[in-house]
Amino acid sequence: MFGNILLILVYILAPACVLWLCRKVSWLGKIGPVLVLYILGIILGNVWRPSGMAAIQEALSSAAVPLAIPLMLFGCTFRRGETRSHLLAIVLGMVSVILMVVAGYLVFGKHIPDGAKIGGMLTGVYTGGTVNLAAIKQMLGVTEETFILLNSYDMVVSFLYLTFLIAIGIKLFRKFLPGRPTESSRPSETCATLGAIKEDTGKPSLGAYLREEWLPLLVTVGIIGVSAGIGLLAKGWFMTVFILLLTTLGIAASFWKTVRQRRYNEPTAMYFIYVFSIVVASMADLGKLDLSGGLNMLGYLTLVIFGSLLLNVLLAKLFRLDADTTVVCSVSFICSPPFVPMMSAAMKNDRVLVVGLTAGIIGYAAGNYLGFIISQLLTLL
Repeated sequence: MFGNILLILVYILAPACVLWLCRKVSWLGKIGPVLVLYILGIILGNVWRPSGMAAIQEALSSAAVPLAIPLMLFGCTFRRGETRSHLLAIVLGMVSVILMVVAGYLVFGKHIPDGAKIGGMLTGVYTGGTVNLAAIKQMLGVTEETFILLNSYDMVVSFLYLTFLIAIGIKLFRKFLPGRPTESSRPSETCATLGAIKEDTGKPSLGAYLREEWLPLLVTVGIIGVSAGIGLLAKGWFMTVFILLLTTLGIAASFWKTVRQRRYNEPTAMYFIYVFSIVVASMADLGKLDLSGGLNMLGYLTLVIFGSLLLNVLLAKLFRLDADTTVVCSVSFICSPPFVPMMSAAMKNDRVLVVGLTAGIIGYAAGNYLGFIISQLLTLL
């Protein structure tokens, strides 16, 4: 019990310590709190695993993102001119996944039993999410052993994919793709938190913070409650409905001036994302990594993840899409919408939050259909 309580405190307080260090140590500030917390989470998860760790990780990771999304959306502004580029980014991201699933089948899939079915599952999970992976598994009659192995490989390779993006991918793609200035990309927000908002606001006391932020927090809790309640009524479509309503109601609340203009909305949201970052990184148990079973399956999955990212970037170059929009859509498809706020934080660009969440919602809705269709098409190759 004591170990579990201590673990919870570490998860909640570690971001504050890292943010303080990022302000004090210049080279840590350049790396950014998300990557530092990611590395810290990996170390934590592989050297200390108390008995209740899995349940704590599930609870904190499930709570942090829904709390962050409305708070981040409260401060967003929306422009009609961005609609075309957002739609194009979503289409290109989805097309990139499908093309790499087909290419991967020709290279690896033909050497795997039920390779066409695995291709369908990869299409579903990398345009939608785990819920689509499980649904297509049932739909196509895939064995439990294949599902477990594929899901295990997915967690490992997706983790490497995220680490690559946070460490070097974002900077690399920003040099390759056309960029555009964003209103939300302000250096001061990199290490913003409850105790370090901006230089001109000082460090608020707890009372001052609560007086300023109680309404946005109350609205956020209400949005989560309504979204979850309606989502539960949708049963098998819970996650799709939940994320959709969370985003819609968050955007609607952003037009309420009293909520939108609160100073601590974004720093509070960012802190929840930092908690999510260390928690999700600590889920990577390197001791359970087993590459002995199904190397062709591992190659297939790796090619789809990293190949679709590369193809997506090349198509973005052709259609002159900016790097941040391209990357956040790729993350939304490969890792699902809960990882979008974390990537938005790593980019220091909250303007891509909406397009990333929208991509994920569309993916959830389309994943089952695309997975089934692609699995049938692959049998013809």
